[in-house]
Amino acid sequence: MLHFIVNPKAKKIGDLLGKIAEKLNAQDIAFDFHTGESKEDMRAIARSLTEEPATVIAVGGDGTLNDVLSGVRPENATLGVIPVGTGNDFAASAGIPHGLVALDLILAGGAKYTDFIDCGDGLRSMNIAGLGIDVDILERCSRMRRGGRKSKYFLGLLSSLRNYKGQKIEVSADGATFRENAFIASVCNGRQFGAGIPICPPAVIDDGKLELVVISVPKRSKYIPLLIKLMRGKILNDPIVRHIFCEEVRIVQIEGKTVELDGELVPAHILSARVVHGVLRMFRG
Repeated sequence: MLHFIVNPKAKKIGDLLGKIAEKLNAQDIAFDFHTGESKEDMRAIARSLTEEPATVIAVGGDGTLNDVLSGVRPENATLGVIPVGTGNDFAASAGIPHGLVALDLILAGGAKYTDFIDCGDGLRSMNIAGLGIDVDILERCSRMRRGGRKSKYFLGLLSSLRNYKGQKIEVSADGATFRENAFIASVCNGRQFGAGIPICPPAVIDDGKLELVVISVPKRSKYIPLLIKLMRGKILNDPIVRHIFCEEVRIVQIEGKTVELDGELVPAHILSARVVHGVLRMFRG
């Protein structure tokens, strides 16, 4: 039995669900669609479905995947994703194709153990958890009335580059502690965020490690060169970047009150992150 948890706000979702149903009916495979009208709904559905071992498939973007991940009982869940929309940053790291083609990956079987990030208090992240200018950008995006995800993110980025002054933080990662005025502080399981920005290209989603990327606030004259390096996946080579392999991270914001988990804003003064390895199974490349 395949259980699909659906984000009803995803574009062209009705057409996609019809194609999924047609394909599964043709192969006589049992399935059910579950629609959540809110994050709380989707998490509650995921938790209820995994009281016993179950195959649960998130149909939507990174936010939908985060909601399903945050709801499931990982030890009972075999997780699938059918990426819809324009973001899908984790799917890129996991080798999961867009749209209906992802169903073939699920039907082929062979789910693999996949790491995720436990952020405490029932919060989890599949891809990247962080703070800094990415939070500032997302806050600006949330206030925009028009535009798609990529266009909003680009406009938010331009505005943040003009105004952002950094976030003072204290970081503890596997015994090492340091302070920084951070431009970006990202705890990475996946490789990219912001609909395709490669913040940590070498990240591996099943190695039992997290990769912490902390970028110091550069001089304003260096913003554009730094941005170009970031977009090209070369940011880890810059001298203002700390790149640390770890299993557990704690980041205390001196003044900030918000973090992001897979592109979703969460009110929190402290970002705690711990890798969970060898528990959750997932259909992926």
